[in-house]
Amino acid sequence: MPVVVKFVRQLAHDLRNHLNAAELQSAYLIEIAENSEIRDEIKRLRGMISQVGVTLQELTSALGQPRLTEMPYAAKDLIEDLQQKLAADYPKESAHVKWEAAAGDATLNIDPQLLLPALVELFANAFRHERAEGVITATARTENGRFMFTLSEPKRNFQQSTEHWGREPFRTLGQGHYGLGLHRTRAIVEAHKAEFAARHDEKNSSLVTTISFPLAAPDA
Repeated sequence: MPVVVKFVRQLAHDLRNHLNAAELQSAYLIEIAENSEIRDEIKRLRGMISQVGVTLQELTSALGQPRLTEMPYAAKDLIEDLQQKLAADYPKESAHVKWEAAAGDATLNIDPQLLLPALVELFANAFRHERAEGVITATARTENGRFMFTLSEPKRNFQQSTEHWGREPFRTLGQGHYGLGLHRTRAIVEAHKAEFAARHDEKNSSLVTTISFPLAAPDA
């Protein structure tokens, strides 16, 4: 995997150099074009070129090792922020998530800028992949000196192994999706010294993902 990451980074770097040159050339064409319709078309072309560059940047970021800027953060605030971000990103789907939050006064030491999108990615996967009829349940609680976040999603005919869940990028490919979301989420979670686990609950036909966070030190 390190060799693949190195290759992708170099390839993305080389392609971005070409894209930057193409974007500069398109900016020049906008300046010299006399026809307003042609200028508008070149602007749209420039936007498409720019989007390719953004996609490459997102790809390299997803493969990179997370670098945290941690701060003390109340667990209840994390859950509230997660609910708000989920509602903003997935307004229709999030309305059907059942929350059972009892975080108490627990405090974590986290990088919210990285952790919140990582947790949203878990919900995005639940909304997108093999979703069965039933309610998605998110649970938050403090237990045995740790903060536990659990996501349970209905899966009727789940056949995959969860042994290496989130450690196998590129397994599920589709237009605009490269099987890196869960991989990135697990990397961010484990960078927080948290434990990440997934299992299939056959009795309840659900995929259960659990993240166990250490609590912040009392003087953090």
